[in-house]
Amino acid sequence: MGITCYMNEEQVYLGHVYSDTILRSGGLPVAIPVIRELQDVEQLAETLDGLLLSGGEDIDPEWYGEDPIPGLGTVTPARDWSEIHLARRFLALNKPVFAICRGCQVLNAAFGGSLYQDLGSQHPSIQHAQKAPRSHRSHKITILEGTLLHSIAGTEQVKVNSFHHQAVKQEAPGFRVSSRAPDGVIESVEHPGSKFVLGVQWHPEHTALTDSLSAKLFEAFVQACSSPD
Repeated sequence: MGITCYMNEEQVYLGHVYSDTILRSGGLPVAIPVIRELQDVEQLAETLDGLLLSGGEDIDPEWYGEDPIPGLGTVTPARDWSEIHLARRFLALNKPVFAICRGCQVLNAAFGGSLYQDLGSQHPSIQHAQKAPRSHRSHKITILEGTLLHSIAGTEQVKVNSFHHQAVKQEAPGFRVSSRAPDGVIESVEHPGSKFVLGVQWHPEHTALTDSLSAKLFEAFVQACSSPD
């Protein structure tokens, strides 16, 4: 299964915690660099069993029809293009997509949803950019019954870690919200009509060694990638 990479002006790179967690869950990770041609997107999507959209920088608000506000952070347009087209192609092929933090936002923007560019100025809220170690679960979320996330978690309330200042504002058509933070911020979205399409706003790769839900998320993703259609 492919994992999208971070990028800057000189390199693409990937934190090993993503690939380590996939390996522990029984999968075989493949790092995906920034792709610039649709034919390469299509070939990758045909070849790989699933797609993990990783975390990273902000998304250009052009993708959801807005101009940038002062609180918008660094954007990487080439990465946006690559990941949005990958997400669209994998979903079209009904292949599993697991999207983490920025990846959740990419997934939503790819299919017509919108984002808060900066929660601090647009949606006064609890602390979503925690000042604690990445393995610390800082705030609660409430999971909706009848969702894919609920079937994996087996409970309605858990605690998650949090490192973001953007978030889903309006879920994309055809998607549904499956969890929220206490302040109402959307913490996960999923696509009910697909085999496995789930975006979470937190970073389960950093808590999978100590938190059962985090481990179950990766195990469910790997299982979906391994199972026949």
